[in-house]
Amino acid sequence: MLFLWNTVIDYMISISSVSHQYGNSPALQFADWQVNDAEQWLLLGQSGSGKTTLLHILTGLLKPSGGKVHINNTDLYQLTSKKLDAFRGQHIGIIFQKPHLIKSLSIAENLMLAQRFAGLPTNQQRIEEVLTSLDMAHKRNAYPQELSQGQLQRVTIARAVINKPTLLIADEPTSSLDDKNAEAVLALLKQQSELNQATLVVATHDKRVKDAFNLTYSLA
Repeated sequence: MLFLWNTVIDYMISISSVSHQYGNSPALQFADWQVNDAEQWLLLGQSGSGKTTLLHILTGLLKPSGGKVHINNTDLYQLTSKKLDAFRGQHIGIIFQKPHLIKSLSIAENLMLAQRFAGLPTNQQRIEEVLTSLDMAHKRNAYPQELSQGQLQRVTIARAVINKPTLLIADEPTSSLDDKNAEAVLALLKQQSELNQATLVVATHDKRVKDAFNLTYSLA
């Protein structure tokens, strides 16, 4: 007797037939892609290849012209704007090229604000835990303008992981760094991904990063 089993595979990221078009420009087409929980991926592509567009699509910032995007088994663009904002705040941590911190707030207050934006209660213990893991607890009451560039990068990572996201996305985190600092930032990202059991996607055109990842999604 033959038994047929319907197996549903859960992915952290699943994109299918995704495309996007800006005005009359040729549409950007993205190959289907599935990413498992806690995997660490490199998203590689030159300027103009659609890397930023795909990042914005994955983080819920840009609705694609076509195709399906599932993050943590959630059909991202079937959510209302309010639910999408809440989902992003709770499940996706984003590390931009430059720190986007409020200068009038201390480091701890910036992290508290990230908790509030996600609709979560303030959790001082979590803030202390994250800052300690990044060797920044002694700067909790400092203001962004009082920190070095390296310290600001650590705070940016802290804000991205504060809500224990299941997906951590870094946009060109090493593009303006020398070899030593680039290596240090990559090590921190991978460490925080493992510590928080989060899937990591690092988008870059920096070929120095390639050796740090076994899994690569490349854009032409």
